[in-house]
Amino acid sequence: MIIKIWGVRGSIPTTGPEMTYYGGNTACVDVEEEGWQLLFDGGSGIHRFSMNNQLNTKRLDILLTHLHLDHIQGLGFFKPLFDPSKEVHIWGPAGSSRSLHSRLSRYLSPPLFPVLIRDLPCKLVLHEIGNTQFEIGPFKLQSAYVIHPAPTVGYRLTYNDAVFAYIPDHEPALGMHGMIDNKKWVSGYDLAADADVLLHDAQFTSTEYEQKKGWGHSSMEDAGKFADITGVKRMLYSHHDPFRSDEDLEEMFRSFSTKTNYKFVQELAREGTEISL
Repeated sequence: MIIKIWGVRGSIPTTGPEMTYYGGNTACVDVEEEGWQLLFDGGSGIHRFSMNNQLNTKRLDILLTHLHLDHIQGLGFFKPLFDPSKEVHIWGPAGSSRSLHSRLSRYLSPPLFPVLIRDLPCKLVLHEIGNTQFEIGPFKLQSAYVIHPAPTVGYRLTYNDAVFAYIPDHEPALGMHGMIDNKKWVSGYDLAADADVLLHDAQFTSTEYEQKKGWGHSSMEDAGKFADITGVKRMLYSHHDPFRSDEDLEEMFRSFSTKTNYKFVQELAREGTEISL
């Protein structure tokens, strides 16, 4: 399967010459195999994806981790939603009091957006998920709730023997004493265990995290520990703070990585990265 990254920023898109290498779009990752196309999250990166692909497949699937604005703000600019010939499936976490349709409608409606979700001309199918196992074409998927404000899931995607784990917003160290040592109780463990590639939240330095516990994001140190505990082979640190330039990100990663001796490959997630599994 081919994995391509279209958005790696957190919170809000950002632009500027000092942010061109790692990119300024918010969350979106494309996975393709056997004519099937899956998109993880609908941040501003999904617009860039639709501008750079022919989208010849009749069906597209969008798997949302949660409904914070930086993960859905590109949906209204996703061309297949306005194409009557397309079948678009949107998967997202079930809410405790409102349906997925109701919650998405709060964004895809005035005054935030001029077009109502009910007026989209594509064939739109919504799927509510939680701690769920399901299949899309040749892919086997597992979703599970993870620690982040509002209902939020992470995903584990399996194709043949290859595994991609996607947990872009996650705070597994939240608690009185940081990350629990017992793997059974670590948030997101089953999603990431022994994955070939894990894309994971790493917005803060350890110093910043001390002032931002409970915000739903990880320090790079905690993200590295999570990757080590779960035994992944390749780690992509993501959800880059919108205030960090390319130089800032590289300095942050350099300062962190020189203090570690992990066996897995680790790198900063970057727009345009393509991985074949």
